[in-house]
This record gives sequence, structure tokens and C-alpha cells, in this order.
Amino acid sequence: MNARKSALQSDLAKADARGVKPADYEEIPELGDEFFEQADEHLAGVLVKRGRGRPPGAKKAQMNLRIDLDIIEAYKSQGEGWQTRMNQALREWAQSHGMMR
Repeated sequence: MNARKSALQSDLAKADARGVKPADYEEIPELGDEFFEQADEHLAGVLVKRGRGRPPGAKKAQMNLRIDLDIIEAYKSQGEGWQTRMNQALREWAQSHGMMR
């Protein structure tokens, strides 16, 4: 007897011999579409990343920036895409003030 089997305090051969019957599956809930929409996908052991990804040639930098909470909430209240809209507003302001073309 190996150390693992003795640590389990059970007879694994007896459990394996029992087999699995359809009644054993009755208490297992069925997985719905929501589960699979949120599940992680792995290919060859590597997590497949979700999302749109970055468009080719996109030049963006991640940074920490302190912005007043009321400004953030105003953009967030407009729904998804608030960061893109905020970026566009900054771009338009910079262009209108001659900071970029």
C-alpha cells in the first residue's frame, strides 16, 4: 500500500469497482448558456484571451491619471465605451488648442 492510499483512509479499488450509474448524475445541475459564456477557454493548456483585442497599429500607453470623480461618473453614466469617449474629448480639446494636428 502506498502513502497516498493510506492517507485517504479508503479502499480506492472498491470505489472504482462500483462504477457510475445514471442516477449518480441526477443531483448534478445542468450547465446553462450563462456558464459557458463566462467560462475560460484553454487551448493546449494556454488561456485564450477574451475581448476585442488591439487593432493593428494602435499606439496607446497605459498610465495612471488622476481625474475628478464627478468627471469619471459623468462619462460612466453614459454607458459602455466611456473611456473611448473620454479619450476622444481629450483629443478634440488638444486639436482645438493647437497641441496636435
